[in-house]
Amino acid sequence: MSVRRSLPNPVRAQSERLMRIADRHHNIVKGPVVIALVIWYLVPMDIRKIRLEIKQRHQGRMNFMTSTDLIALEPFEICTIRPPTENASLTFRLTRNCYWNKCRFCPVYKMGAVFSRRSLDEVLRDIERAKALDDLMREQGIGSPKYTQSDYSKLPGLADEILQVAKKAGHDVQTRRAAAELSADVDPRLAWFFSWFNDQPSLQDSLAHVLTWRLAGGETCFLGDADGLILKPEFLATVVNEIKSRFPSIKRFTVYGRTRTAARQRSLADLRAMAAAGLNRVHFGVESGSDRVLAFMNKGESSAEHVEGCLKIKEAGLSCSVYIMPGLGGTELSEEHATETARVINAAAPDFVRLRTLEIFPQTPLEKALKDGEFEECPEEQIIRELRIMISGIHVKTELLSDSASNLLDLYGKLPEDRGRFLKIIDDYLALSDRNKRIFSFNARLQSFLGQYGGLPEDLYETLSPYLREEGIDMRSCPDDILENIIRAIRSRLMP
Repeated sequence: MSVRRSLPNPVRAQSERLMRIADRHHNIVKGPVVIALVIWYLVPMDIRKIRLEIKQRHQGRMNFMTSTDLIALEPFEICTIRPPTENASLTFRLTRNCYWNKCRFCPVYKMGAVFSRRSLDEVLRDIERAKALDDLMREQGIGSPKYTQSDYSKLPGLADEILQVAKKAGHDVQTRRAAAELSADVDPRLAWFFSWFNDQPSLQDSLAHVLTWRLAGGETCFLGDADGLILKPEFLATVVNEIKSRFPSIKRFTVYGRTRTAARQRSLADLRAMAAAGLNRVHFGVESGSDRVLAFMNKGESSAEHVEGCLKIKEAGLSCSVYIMPGLGGTELSEEHATETARVINAAAPDFVRLRTLEIFPQTPLEKALKDGEFEECPEEQIIRELRIMISGIHVKTELLSDSASNLLDLYGKLPEDRGRFLKIIDDYLALSDRNKRIFSFNARLQSFLGQYGGLPEDLYETLSPYLREEGIDMRSCPDDILENIIRAIRSRLMP
C-alpha cells in the first residue's frame, strides 16, 4: 500500500542540502552517527492540494482560449491506495474499498468504508473526465514543449478559472477535497493515517493526478480498488479498451487481487481474457505462507490458494507480484512464518516479491489482540532474522524489492543471484551494538518519512529540535528510551 502526498515543513531550507543519511543498500554505520535533516519542500508527487499564495494564484492564471467546455469539467475518482510502483500512474476506481475487510492487521477500510462496485457508465464517465482535463492542460500550454515540475504552479490558476466559469453558469464543481469523517475519539495516529485518504478528490487533485502521470512518462495505469479480479473479463476489457483509446501512451495496466479469487472464482480462460484485454500485472497480498498465521490474521486465504492463484495468473500470461509481511507471525510464530513463506514463494515462483514489514495500527483487531496478550510484536532484530531465513530459503528466480516505508533495510535485487549481497547487508546490521542498531533505525525511519512526505510536521520537528545542529541532527546525546520513543513516533506515521 502506498499513499503519496507532500507535507509542509515548519521552516524552509536556506539552500539545497544533500540527504546525508547512511546508504542502507551497502553501508552499515558502525560508529557515532550524525545525519543531516533535510528540511525542504519537495515538488508535489500526487493527489494533493497545491497551496500557493494569492499572488502566485494570479500569476498562474491562464489565457482561456480553449475548445474545451469548461462547464463540463469535473474531478474523477482516484485510487488513494495503490502499489508503490503505481504512485505516478493514472488511476481509475472500478470498485470502491474492500469486500473482505476482515484482515486483523489492516487499518485501511476499518472506519466505516463500504464496498461497492461501480457501474460501467460511472467508470467510463471518469475516463472521459480525465481525458478532458488532460486535453485542457495541453491547450493551455502545460506540457509544451515538455512537461516540467514548474507546471504544478499553473494548476491553481487553471482550477480557479474553471470554477469561475462554472459559478457563472450555476454549475457546482467539487473544488475542495472532502475531509474524512472520523469520530471525536479516534486515535490521533489513525486520524493522521486517514488524513491522507482522498475519497472525493477536488478538481485540483484531479489535475495534479493527471500531471503527475504525464511527468512520469504517461505509460502506466492502475485500476482499483482492492480486488480487480472479481470483475468480469468483459467489464475489464471494455474499461481497458476505452482507456487505451483515450490515452494511447499507456503500456501497462495493473490491479490488486486476492489469490483466492484467482484460484477459486476465475477460470484460466477468464484470466487469459483479462490478459488479452490488456491487463499486465496482478499484485497479491500473500503476507505469509503459514496457514496458522493466515488463520490468526483472518486473511481468508490459505497457503494452497496462494500457490494456486499465483500459478494460474502466470499461466494466463500475467505478471505476478506478491507482498509478504515480515513480523506477521509475532514472536511465537516468527520462524514458522519465515520458513513457510519461503516454501510458498518457491512453489508459486512469482515474478516479484515485495517486502512490507508489519506495523500495528491503532483501533485494528490486531492492536486489540496485542493488548489482550494474544499477539506479541517482534522486535526489529527478530524481524531481520526472519528475513535472513526467508532469503536463505528462496531458491526460485524472482526479484526482491523493499519498496515499503515500513521496511528497515533496503534489499533490492534478484534471487538467487544476489542472495550473498542480501545476507551481508543483514549480517552487517545484526553485528551492530544495540545502541548503533537504534541509531541505524532512526536514520532509516527518518529517511523514509522525508521521502514519503517531503518534510516534518511541527510536532516531530519540535521533538527533534534539541538535537538539531547547524550541520544536521546529532543523536549521540539522545538517551536510549527517548530515542526508542522517537523511532516509534516516526514509524507510527509511515504509510506501509
